[in-house]
Amino acid sequence: MTQLTRRHLFAGAAAAGAVLAGSKTLVSPASAGAPAAGKQNAGWYRYKVGEFEVTVVTDGQGSNSLGDSYVTNTPKDAVTKDLEAQFLPKDKVIHTYTPVVINTGSKLVAIDTGLGLGTYAQSKGALGQYQANLKAAGIDANNIDVVIISHFHGDHINGLIGPDNKPMFANAEIMVPETEWAFWMDESNVSKLPEVARGQIKNPARVFGALGNKVTKYQGKKELVPGITSVFSPGHTHGHHSHIVSSGNNTLLVQADITAGAATLFVRNPDWQFVFDSDKPLAVETRKKLYDMASADKMMVQGYHLPFPAVGYIEKAGNGYRLVAATWNPSM
Repeated sequence: MTQLTRRHLFAGAAAAGAVLAGSKTLVSPASAGAPAAGKQNAGWYRYKVGEFEVTVVTDGQGSNSLGDSYVTNTPKDAVTKDLEAQFLPKDKVIHTYTPVVINTGSKLVAIDTGLGLGTYAQSKGALGQYQANLKAAGIDANNIDVVIISHFHGDHINGLIGPDNKPMFANAEIMVPETEWAFWMDESNVSKLPEVARGQIKNPARVFGALGNKVTKYQGKKELVPGITSVFSPGHTHGHHSHIVSSGNNTLLVQADITAGAATLFVRNPDWQFVFDSDKPLAVETRKKLYDMASADKMMVQGYHLPFPAVGYIEKAGNGYRLVAATWNPSM
C-alpha cells in the first residue's frame, strides 16, 4: 500500500500547479484586501439535559506564567511535559472561566457569576465577559430567578455586583453554601487558606455586604430548585459544592472547581495538588470520588475551568482520567 508522506503531498501540489499554469482557462485571484475581523464571536453554547436547557456562557480566558509551585507536589518539569503533551504552551497556564444558566421550565437558574465587569475593564475585555455573552445568548439578567454559588473565590462571586456595587441579578434569590459562608465571614480563618489565596479573605464580605447579606444558605444533598441538587465537594475550598442537574433519565454534574486553574492538568493527573486548593489532600480525594462516579455512571460533566464550552464526559485512563468533549450539536 502506498504511504502518504509530506513529500508526496508537496509533490502533488506542485504537479497540480503545473497543470493549472499550462491551462488556457484564466482564474481570477480572490481579493486579499478585506481587513481581519480582529475579534471573536459571542461566547455561548446551548444544549439540553432532558427537558432542561443549559446555556454555557464564557467569562473569558487569561494566562499566567507557569510558576515553580503551581502544582505543589510535582516538579515543574513534569508539569511542563504534560502541558506539551496537550499541545499547550509549556511556559504558561491558560485559565478559562465558564458559568452556566439552566432553564428548568419553571426557573431560570444561574450557577456562579464570573469575575465581574470591573475585571472586564481592567483586562480590556479578555475577562469579565459574562454579562455581554449572557445578553448575546438572549438572557436578561433581570429574569434570573435564582443564582447558585458554588464557593466564594472571586471568579465565582464578583459578578454578583457591578462596579457601582449594585446587584447584577436584581430579582434573583442568591443561594450560597452554609459551610462556605461560615468560613469566609470569619476573617480569623485566613491562616487556613493557602498563602496565594489569603488576599481574598475580605472579598466575600465586600460582595455580599453590597447585597445586604441577603442570601439563602444551603447544605449538601439538598434540592435547591426542582431538578438541581447540591453535592458537598470540599477541598478546593472548605465549603465548596458541586451540583447535579437531573431531568427525566438525564443527569449533568456541574462540577465547579473539582479541577481548577489549568484544569486539564488535574483531570489527567488527579493526584497533583493545585496551589489554590485549601485542603490539598482532600481536594484530591474529592476529585477522584466525583470522577469515579461520573465515569461509572457515564454522566455528562460541565466544568468551570475546562476548555470552552467545558462540557463532556470523564473516563478512566491509567492512573488518571481523560476528558472526552461532548459532540457539538447544531440544533436543540
